[in-house]
Amino acid sequence: MELLIAKNPDEGSSLPYLLRIPLAGVPILRARDVWPRTNAVYCHPVADEEWPANPEIVERIELRVCERRGAAIDIVATRSRENRSQIVFTKARGRDMVFWQSPRTRTQSRPKTAPSRSKASGITELEIVVDAHERYAYNFSQQRARTTKQALPCGDYAVVADGKIVASVERKSAADLLSSMTSGRLRYAMADLASLPRSAVVIEDQYSTMLSSKFVSARDAADGLAELQVRYPSVPIVFAQTRKLAEEWTFRYLAAAMTWISSDSDAMASATELPTKKPAVTGPSNSVIREWARERGYVVADRGAISREIREKFAADTTI
Repeated sequence: MELLIAKNPDEGSSLPYLLRIPLAGVPILRARDVWPRTNAVYCHPVADEEWPANPEIVERIELRVCERRGAAIDIVATRSRENRSQIVFTKARGRDMVFWQSPRTRTQSRPKTAPSRSKASGITELEIVVDAHERYAYNFSQQRARTTKQALPCGDYAVVADGKIVASVERKSAADLLSSMTSGRLRYAMADLASLPRSAVVIEDQYSTMLSSKFVSARDAADGLAELQVRYPSVPIVFAQTRKLAEEWTFRYLAAAMTWISSDSDAMASATELPTKKPAVTGPSNSVIREWARERGYVVADRGAISREIREKFAADTTI
């Protein structure tokens, strides 16, 4: 029993994911995120026909429990972390609404604020480079920015001038912060960030959340964070409270760095070169391989992964 999460083929939609819940009578849901980590995730029910014939699966979550109880669906995954959630069907402002929530999002702080749509540091449209390995990246849809994806040597979001990285921001959830801090990975990441003219680490949660972890003691968490900040004073660690506010803070910080660098030639000289972007390697689509296989009598499913054996035979047959 699996919860399937696929990319929404409608690129213009503000809900970039599709959820397929393994329960009869439950519609396909468009969703804003792949799990309710920091906020309840807004969902919108759509017809089953919206599920693509060849979906681009983002995540398969194996479930131990998936049961409907009244106006809610209880979901329990087999994994040890981020395993409990609930999809709630409700009414608000006179219309049906669906929210995907977890125990954590039901009790967290909800600041009554929204990102400003004004220009940052006087820049009409800020160009932000997003690390190609960032799985659930900010899209800055509420900010005056445009994004491009490329591998970054450090950080998740950066701004570039004359081919050099001016500033970079590393994004962390509270759980990821604790994990990378206790394993030592964050120390190396901050050492890389410290080599840039400007850099920061932004946390999508509150400081108090880090001190209430079940896996790391409050003393170890507080001491570890303090030691990192003293070791790398040029890389501030900012607790932005929510994902939305962390996205806004990242946008404003990078814009301010771009404005500052224009008047500091010494800092520009010490900036890191952005690695050359490698051309994307493209190949045949799954539909092309399926059509080839069926023409030759091979049995292939309409959906899901295509076996390595079929792919190897296709490659051997089509290689000139």
